[in-house]
Amino acid sequence: MKGVEFIMAFYDLRDFLESCRKENDLIEVDRYVDVNLEMGKALKKSYANNGPVIIFRNNGTDYPAVGGVFGNRKKALRALNAQNNTVLPWFAETIDRPIAPVMVKSAPCQEIIIEGEDVDLGKFPIPKFSELDGGPYLTAGISISKDPETGIADLGHYRFQAIGKDYFGFMAQPFHRLGKNCNKAKALGMKKFEMALVVGTDPVLAYTCQVQNVPDTTDDWSLAGALRGQPVELVKCRTIDVEVPATAEFVFELEIDFETEVSEGPLGEYTGYMTPASERPIARVKAITHRKDPYFQVLLTGKPVTENHILKNIPLEASFYNAMKKQFPTITDVAVTPSGGVQLYAVIAMKQRYANEARHVILSAMSSNVRPKWIVVVDPDINVHDSAEVEWALSFRVDPGRDVILVNNVPSAPLDPSSHGDSLQEKTNSTIGIDATMPFGKLYATVAEVAGWEDYSFPEISSER
Repeated sequence: MKGVEFIMAFYDLRDFLESCRKENDLIEVDRYVDVNLEMGKALKKSYANNGPVIIFRNNGTDYPAVGGVFGNRKKALRALNAQNNTVLPWFAETIDRPIAPVMVKSAPCQEIIIEGEDVDLGKFPIPKFSELDGGPYLTAGISISKDPETGIADLGHYRFQAIGKDYFGFMAQPFHRLGKNCNKAKALGMKKFEMALVVGTDPVLAYTCQVQNVPDTTDDWSLAGALRGQPVELVKCRTIDVEVPATAEFVFELEIDFETEVSEGPLGEYTGYMTPASERPIARVKAITHRKDPYFQVLLTGKPVTENHILKNIPLEASFYNAMKKQFPTITDVAVTPSGGVQLYAVIAMKQRYANEARHVILSAMSSNVRPKWIVVVDPDINVHDSAEVEWALSFRVDPGRDVILVNNVPSAPLDPSSHGDSLQEKTNSTIGIDATMPFGKLYATVAEVAGWEDYSFPEISSER
């Protein structure tokens, strides 16, 4: 395939951790770290300092917890075997070439089986990250469900609060595929619905969960295969009709009970604000299977930048880039920044083909499913991922009276606390677009650049004077 080079994927989470270890990007902590609040502090401190993957060996349970797998962009690029300057076109092109999964009869993820009275969520290192959280939350799990009519698989990230000994409360919005699958099951008269929650996989599966602008008929296993460059090996769960990754560390086999609800929440969400508690259906644990000597992955969410923002970043940028570039082929790069929750603040670099084409780009971005509140369009000489360069363009290439577009009453990000409307489907807000490009077809001030500085190296200093 032209422009895309497939590279052997990581076999599983352990393979990726070993790669991080070799890059001196992993540490193991042997002292006791409490899953109740302390682990969240450690992870936040690590993210703020661009820290390594952390294995918490001593956390009060029999299972080491692993955090920071998606801790920064460098780790994301390592997981995807991609380069920063080409990752968006690579990602966008690769997902158009799906590779179907393969089934296996036996798998490492089923080496240990826990069922019946032995199921106890309190035995696992499920953290409570903030004092305001409603309880311990499993946020690193990949939810696997199937359309009850077509059987097409969906991989997603949703929040699961460990409430009882053997059940979770969870939130899946009606516009997410898990929510759609649940609603379709209820419409079909089903009182229960099966799904799996998988913890600890090849990180590429988690990035697959974030792919946007694909139809609901998309088989996410085939998308994951495309990004891995090889098929995902699947095995059938023991108690439910769901397939899961054969090399997963943990599998929670769940049965959603639509007739029983519990109070789920609050939780610090990707916006950086707490979402209130609400009544949600429960997911009962029918069985837990795991590998021998397994790793339990954890993930802190909340005020940007945390791990979930890095996890969403490249897939959402690639999806946005792909959709926008089909309409505006001279777009060279996009950034949907972690600081904006990987949604509300987008920067687009492009070479205008005609006067005010940047305005067309702004209006198209406003109507996209990303729903950004702030859209800045810059020339290709601006690094969209460098806030200082973007601010330079805003400062010296913008006449606010001419270059700012304000549109009122457009659909907003559902969890944006500044939006208006009672239900999530009714949320609206205003959005701003800024044309920070140089005027088309006109001479502009010359940039005071020092040519060749990127490749310059200081000469070796002689010891002789």
